[in-house]
Amino acid sequence: MAEPLRAIRSPRSDTPEPSRPGSLRRIGRLLLRLGLALVLGWVFLIVLYRFVDPPLTPLMLLRLPESGRIDHDSVPLSRISPDLARAVIAAEDNRFCVHYGIDWNAVEDAMQEYEADGRLRGASTITMQTARNLFLWPGGGFVRKGLEAPLALAIDALWPKRRIMEVYLNIIEWGEGIYGAEAAARHHFGVSARQLSRHQAALLAAVLPNPRKWSAGKPGPYVAGRAPRIAARIDQLGGFLDCVR
Repeated sequence: MAEPLRAIRSPRSDTPEPSRPGSLRRIGRLLLRLGLALVLGWVFLIVLYRFVDPPLTPLMLLRLPESGRIDHDSVPLSRISPDLARAVIAAEDNRFCVHYGIDWNAVEDAMQEYEADGRLRGASTITMQTARNLFLWPGGGFVRKGLEAPLALAIDALWPKRRIMEVYLNIIEWGEGIYGAEAAARHHFGVSARQLSRHQAALLAAVLPNPRKWSAGKPGPYVAGRAPRIAARIDQLGGFLDCVR
């Protein structure tokens, strides 16, 4: 009597197919760990930079292939003309001394303007610009803004205002490959940062929206016209400059 045929199974039929939900969970856990590591790294650097001057920033490294140099020399705030700190507040962030990293009044004004004419203007504070230069990348976008805000809040919580201003003035871009007040003062005016006059400080503040397009040392009509307005605003701000006196 013939032996009954046995079912022939494919060797692959005993191997369970990968679970798609399980793979997604593993990817999710990996991204969570990477995100946590990034946050912890930022917290460590924020605490470190409270006491140690940042040697380089991501922006400096990103610009290096274009500029071919990094002209950067950190100096204490005591070796920077007080007029420069006052000028950048007058030009960039009138409420620097009183907000906590984010100027919610400026954010509200920007949103109202966006609703009115569809244009979204910047509402970045000096603290937010410091966070962006220390940890993020240039350009716009809601992702970068979403990261910039909590970093600014953390910096403001952990640093005094004078330290925020000191780091800002030492890392901000002031031309092709020019970073910080000392390098900017020597490049544009041939003096040290301590020797900057009020007019020279106002010229440096006037180019901050686009320091690669405009020059403080050779100002065009826009910069030359904006600088006196910034200098005049310093006197108008009065007590709003107390934190950097």
